[in-house]
Amino acid sequence: MTTILKTLTIAGSDSSGGAGIQADLKTFEEYGTYGLSALTTIVTMDPDRGWHHSVYPVEASLVAEQLKTVFAGGPVAAMKTGMLGSVAIIEVVEDTIKRHGQQNVVIDPVMVCKGEDEVLNPESADAIRDLLLPLATVTTPNLFEAGVLSGMGRLTSVEEMKEAAKRIRERGARNVVIKGGKALEGEKALDLFYDGTEFVILESDKIEPAYNHGAGCTFAAAVTGGLACGMTVKEAVEKAKKFVTAAIRSGYAFNEFVGPVFHAGYRLNGEK
Repeated sequence: MTTILKTLTIAGSDSSGGAGIQADLKTFEEYGTYGLSALTTIVTMDPDRGWHHSVYPVEASLVAEQLKTVFAGGPVAAMKTGMLGSVAIIEVVEDTIKRHGQQNVVIDPVMVCKGEDEVLNPESADAIRDLLLPLATVTTPNLFEAGVLSGMGRLTSVEEMKEAAKRIRERGARNVVIKGGKALEGEKALDLFYDGTEFVILESDKIEPAYNHGAGCTFAAAVTGGLACGMTVKEAVEKAKKFVTAAIRSGYAFNEFVGPVFHAGYRLNGEK
């Protein structure tokens, strides 16, 4: 009999399909797991305003009801968070993780929408740092988010990423992945893994054109899928890097404003 491995995403909706809950569920499927979801926010992108984002949080009580539905089906092998939208929602997530003794928790500390440069809610950033990092098996901030969580501000080098990873781990996360991606200078897209003992640089060639909308969500979801399937954190992170690189390589131009990753790229291109 086939064992059904369940994975959970607590995140926002991206109706363009590249990021958010849509990206997570597609990625979970690619890993052969059964994806469950609790929707926290609805994000719209307006083509008449240069793809400006509007964010509409769901009531925290409704998030709690969704999670009650999820766990009525029994334990979840692994879970991740994405855009959470409010301190009240973060508190619901914290309570859920603790009450169910949830293991394999991936905290993707989403603070901005791609193409935007303002923190969605500074109070939420603080709550993620204080309430969720101590519960994280692994956290997966990008450079901006790592700068906020570490208190270091803008990160521009691998050495700064290493220091930020140390500080973030001191906040309680057992493992840290800082997604440098194509933002650092040089020919390689670099990410950094830190488990408290060793630093591992994950690199791939930069891809042009870079259809990378949803890459961060997809990476975190891939780590979640790997943990659900029994991989170690390091193994899950290393495969996630390959998975998201293939997804970027297979991405496409959705319109003049955005190009999403294609989540089936790893499978369809026969990646190993």
